[in-house]
Amino acid sequence: MLKALQPGSVISLIAPARKVSREEMQPAIKILAAQGYRIKEGKNLYASFHQWAGTDEQRLEDFQAALNDTETSAILFARGGYGTVRLIDKLDFTEFLKNPKWMIGFSDLTVIHSHVPKHFQIPTLHAPMAITFPKADKNTMDKLWAALRGENYQINFEWNNENRAGITSGILCGGNLSVLYSLLGSVSDINTEGKILFLEDLDEYLYHVDRMMMAMKRAGKLSKLKALVVGRMTEMKDNTIPFGFTAEEIIRNAVNEYDFPICFGFPAGHIDNNTPLIMSAEVHLKIESSGCEINFINPENGRA
Repeated sequence: MLKALQPGSVISLIAPARKVSREEMQPAIKILAAQGYRIKEGKNLYASFHQWAGTDEQRLEDFQAALNDTETSAILFARGGYGTVRLIDKLDFTEFLKNPKWMIGFSDLTVIHSHVPKHFQIPTLHAPMAITFPKADKNTMDKLWAALRGENYQINFEWNNENRAGITSGILCGGNLSVLYSLLGSVSDINTEGKILFLEDLDEYLYHVDRMMMAMKRAGKLSKLKALVVGRMTEMKDNTIPFGFTAEEIIRNAVNEYDFPICFGFPAGHIDNNTPLIMSAEVHLKIESSGCEINFINPENGRA
């Protein structure tokens, strides 16, 4: 379904959300070149309109061009922030379906990880974006290159005392909790039934984390999971009167009545070493005190 990247493969670099500078992109461009990839910068990559990388029309132009480009094997998003949801309903995926390509990013790009597998059964890559490449360690980047080459890889992570042990397999879905919450009831809303849900977030008030988890629960997104994988809940905020629970405790409380496996502290999200996850791929998940791991099963095969 998705072609494995080879030396000389073209990666299109675009910014569908917050603006970036030429200087900010140079480290990632050099890293990609060192891997033997050719980089095609979006026409409007360095455009600026308020906080965005150009107007909606400029960002849409670059996104559509990358989707349509037959030479491009992967689309790397420059950074997150906010703005991709403003484009998603205007994108035409006709040519993309004839020539599918990896789409790489996280945070605001959760709309892509939700929308594309749901409608087109094509996997996407929740992974470092261009602006975060320089901070990622070799292990993280090696997993990114492995995913792009279509290779299986394993993720090992530490046991957390809040975990609920278990072994299961299923399709991986999810991403940024705030974005998933914003997609509820839309055409990009994910189907979580029988799947392994991954969640992470950044810079949210704890009461709002609770509000989002209650909304996800009431929308039926939590009751029929195969498992829940909780990444890093980074830089959470509280009010003068404390909410009383950490983000992890809020999430655990929302799913306490269910019996599926749960792990906390998974090494992905808004952290330097944001472990790549192939969304909509089938994974085998083991959560045990003796060791925790995720293995990808046929990572090139995406499912809705």
